[in-house]
Amino acid sequence: MILIGLGANLPSHAGSPERTLRAALGALELRGAAAGLVSHFYRTPAWPNPSDPPFVNAAASLKTSLAPAELLHLLHDIEKSFGRNRDEGTVRNAPRALDLDLLDYDGLIQEGPPHLPHPAIETRAFVLIPLRDVAPGWVHPVSGLSLDAQIARLGAEADIPIRMG
Repeated sequence: MILIGLGANLPSHAGSPERTLRAALGALELRGAAAGLVSHFYRTPAWPNPSDPPFVNAAASLKTSLAPAELLHLLHDIEKSFGRNRDEGTVRNAPRALDLDLLDYDGLIQEGPPHLPHPAIETRAFVLIPLRDVAPGWVHPVSGLSLDAQIARLGAEADIPIRMG
């Protein structure tokens, strides 16, 4: 199973962050990476600066014949088309119109690029909670921990994402 995380906290040419995530899923399908299951959308405080606009986060499974590196390139191209700038000198974790992360590619473990599974997946409630909607039985390929175990390790932080609608 191929899994991605989606996030946005600034509007794009598609509109609000929610509309941007939906439009990004459409753009992926047009370019050969169709979404299978898509999670609910969740509102989460911006990190590291909670005074930035809150994020809308989601997760999706994808169906594609693209290899991991090709898929990562596609994700970055789509981010750029929605106004994301990954150039050197940009501030890490700054507000953005779109963030697409390759979380897992059929359980592949590699140093990258892309690094698989995503190196920070186990520490991010805004990824794990939506991921549970899409792949409740997913097990981290390196740690061997289930999603529920990973979420439990987060403690109170796991209560931060708020399901929308």
